[in-house]
Amino acid sequence: MLPTFNLIESSVRDVQFGKNVTVVGPANIYGCHIGHDSFVGPFTEIQKDVTIGERCKIQSHSFICSLVTIGNDCFIGHGVMFINDLFDELKPARDQAKWQPTHIGNHVSIGSNATILPVRICDHVVIGAGAVVTKDITESGVYAGNPARKIR
Repeated sequence: MLPTFNLIESSVRDVQFGKNVTVVGPANIYGCHIGHDSFVGPFTEIQKDVTIGERCKIQSHSFICSLVTIGNDCFIGHGVMFINDLFDELKPARDQAKWQPTHIGNHVSIGSNATILPVRICDHVVIGAGAVVTKDITESGVYAGNPARKIR
């Protein structure tokens, strides 16, 4: 007997787009809002209940999970991962009420392959490539490392 499976094609559905938004496919984008003059690169997933501000650039292979808010004039590098589940019960939370939000301020740049846990990042911050942000960032500057720390 051959195995059975369900194939779900990547798609863009139920999205509120601002003016002049560019999405390069394939992409899986659903139930979110993307502001004016923003760009989304290929092989990107943006889940429901995400808000992306105006003039943002989301590079390829990034994953923006539910409950993330990104301000205006932000840059999200290649392969950036946002996390909304801290596995508090030592397993994935099936109850979405246990997921936590992330808020990214305005003029924030996040380098390639960074991982952003449920945190708040203030305006005018640069997150270095490969950094892991585990705590709120309340002071503008450049942050890098695992866990991310202010380096200047």
